[in-house]
Amino acid sequence: MPMRRSRTRRIRWAALLAAGVASAVAGVVGVVQPAATAGPASVIAWAPCPQDATAQCGTLSVPVDWADPAAPRLDLAVARRPAADPQARIGTLVFGPGGPGDSGVSRVVTGVGRFSDELRRRFDIVSFDPRGVGGSNPVACSPDLLASRPSPLLTSQAEFDALLAYNQRLRDDCRARTGPVFDHADTLSTVRDLDAIRAALGEDRLTFHGSSYGTLLGEQYAEAFPHRVRALVLESVVDHSLGTRGFLTSQAAAVQDSFDEFVAWCDRTAGCALHGRDVRAVWADLMARAERGELRSATDPAVAVTPFDLVVTAHRGFARPAWADLANRLATMHAGGPAAVAAFPPLVTAAFCADWSLPVRDYRQYADLLRRAARVAPDVRYSASLWAVAACLGWPQPVANPQHRLKVRGTPPILLVNSRHDPASGYNWATNVARQLGDRGVLLTYEGWGHGAYTRSACTTGAVDEYLISTRPPAPRATCPAVEP
Repeated sequence: MPMRRSRTRRIRWAALLAAGVASAVAGVVGVVQPAATAGPASVIAWAPCPQDATAQCGTLSVPVDWADPAAPRLDLAVARRPAADPQARIGTLVFGPGGPGDSGVSRVVTGVGRFSDELRRRFDIVSFDPRGVGGSNPVACSPDLLASRPSPLLTSQAEFDALLAYNQRLRDDCRARTGPVFDHADTLSTVRDLDAIRAALGEDRLTFHGSSYGTLLGEQYAEAFPHRVRALVLESVVDHSLGTRGFLTSQAAAVQDSFDEFVAWCDRTAGCALHGRDVRAVWADLMARAERGELRSATDPAVAVTPFDLVVTAHRGFARPAWADLANRLATMHAGGPAAVAAFPPLVTAAFCADWSLPVRDYRQYADLLRRAARVAPDVRYSASLWAVAACLGWPQPVANPQHRLKVRGTPPILLVNSRHDPASGYNWATNVARQLGDRGVLLTYEGWGHGAYTRSACTTGAVDEYLISTRPPAPRATCPAVEP
């Protein structure tokens, strides 16, 4: 699809690939058989959560391999907060966590404030740790292997081959430490888990809000079980139809758009630490100094800061957005101060690499992909998601859940909500998924900035709440005005 170009640390790979140690794209399409059911509904034995007794925690037993229900089983960690007003209760709202690697249990237990008072009054709020995450048989890997992760900024075929070999060693180690869940952490398996949760909760139809990577779960649930959907929100939408080139270039275009917006904010805002300066020139100078090894980490001066670390730092600043903090960091580094760069959240490769077929033949093709990304992102050059592609190099093919265009039939209207300037789930992804959904999808555009849109304004919160409560979506092409960060 056309790319938007509107006014559009070394990162520690132990943190990037802390694969599931957390509380915290084509080939043959994998399909969940719509006729399959979760079987007789299991009962979740709820008890007060250890972290907060006002929330309820429990587990739900599901097969590790849904194609073989007699195989070993997995206990999914689940959490719930009952509706504050039982008389006004509509049912259960299930939240699909992002990442992959985010904990839905933590969202319910310690982060339920993300949901409005009205939703908490009308719904039980439920979420879960997806298989391979948190309390649901987390993926485990050697800390030493994780700490020795190569950089994704490859410069030769030898480095490409070394990364392939490293990925193989890490994959074998994680599989041995994790057990059979490692090979069944894909989103299609999680779709079946979600339907089992729906049944265990006694809900005939699912009311669901997925955020970021959780939108893929919602999309594929709608494909597999369309007649079991009551209402479905996709916030910060993932487009699971893209191959390697499309994935990298669309992500690069999104982060370049956010960079352009940051530059425009600095130009018009006296409080920006780079106000009155050529922000693009400052950034280019920092990238050049990082390439020469002249930038040093604020936390460990022995560690050189790479260009990729700078991109990750910018990405984090764009996602919140936290423009003032980002400007301060860049100004400090440019003046010769310590480089306070950000780390990126963990990636559960067992899930992501099973969901995305992102093959790269050799270093020559890898370098060509980076050149193509740089053409749509001349300042930032590439997205922080480059680390995900690098982490999946050499993953066995075919993957369990390869990319495909959505084919959703028979659902009620599905609400998509996206920021116009989202560096992680670009607006280009949301519009593409909306086209794939056709008349089943309604896109609400927040005309502002940041990853995630539901909590950005009273307008977005109100529109999503109204849809979840009444099942009536906003008008087609509805928008909410931007709120300056």
